[in-house]
Amino acid sequence: MRERLLAAEKTTSIEWRGDHLCLLDQRQLPLQVVWQRFDSAASVAQAIRAMVVRGAPAIGISAAYGVVLGLRERLNRGGDWRAALDEDFAILAGSRPTAVNLAWALGQMRERLARLKPGEDALAALEAQAVAIHQSDREANLAMAQFGVELIRKFNSAEQSFLTHCNTGALATGGFGTALGVIRAAHLDGLVERVYADETRPWLQGARLTAWELANESVPVVLNADAAAAHLMKTRSISWVVVGADRITANGDVANKIGTYQLAVLAMHHGVRFMVVAPSSSFDMAMETGDDIPLEERPAIELLELAGQRVAADVPVFNPVFDVTPADLIDAIVTEKGVVERPTADKLARLMSRSRLH
Repeated sequence: MRERLLAAEKTTSIEWRGDHLCLLDQRQLPLQVVWQRFDSAASVAQAIRAMVVRGAPAIGISAAYGVVLGLRERLNRGGDWRAALDEDFAILAGSRPTAVNLAWALGQMRERLARLKPGEDALAALEAQAVAIHQSDREANLAMAQFGVELIRKFNSAEQSFLTHCNTGALATGGFGTALGVIRAAHLDGLVERVYADETRPWLQGARLTAWELANESVPVVLNADAAAAHLMKTRSISWVVVGADRITANGDVANKIGTYQLAVLAMHHGVRFMVVAPSSSFDMAMETGDDIPLEERPAIELLELAGQRVAADVPVFNPVFDVTPADLIDAIVTEKGVVERPTADKLARLMSRSRLH
């Protein structure tokens, strides 16, 4: 399966060029494929904040490269580069509050910085660490895809229909994808009859990104309005809802794109299995429950306008971009370390104590 997955890789959104970072501007898709160049930590932080790059793993990887760019800039300026680099860490850390992969990646970069030996090339060391974070995420994607397919086959080895939300593919990660990676692998394994993609308001990641990725790979995909999910589950024989995660707490609660929670409630009612796919870097084991997760709210303009055109009445707006799905609504969490069915705090603690299995 691994070789088939590698052969199927077609899309990437992050390219490290040694002295600068290139990101595929996901705001322009699917109408244009536009790459942007970034040369500083501040510009990478702004790219994360402005949604040039999005998806929890991709945000973490981009931030790691942002630290490298910050160090390069600080070394060129001279002076106390360590103190100055702290400013770059703070700017990057504040770019998006919910996705824990961001904090995890920056923590990895800080830890490597702390282990520098006297006379060691700091820039080379941090660049190697950022590249390792990128490559590790790609490997995690491949492992999760294989675990996810095994889980799907456990319940049904025939072609079946899936529902997914937001975008969790190659655009959102360092490689094959998380939830969409499982679906892509299931397609390669002959398990996919059809994939229904929620449009995912207000940024339309499902309509613009997920549908684009799947169509480019000839995976049968149907786009639907978010509000059609219950009707789909009732009438179209959906087997699985498969989603990603921006943060998973110690008890198995999951923060993900707004609308995920209602899908889990609907899935429970209709007897549809609910799978969360996320790397171990998305786990925040220091946070007990989802009640403690900081949930980002974004500007009102995102709901009031569409492509720069006013589409709504001039009224107050509530625009949270994440919600929390309780663990008791989740059938399985798939990680690169393995699968936990019906997650609990004890099960997840045992999972996180393992080494990576693939």
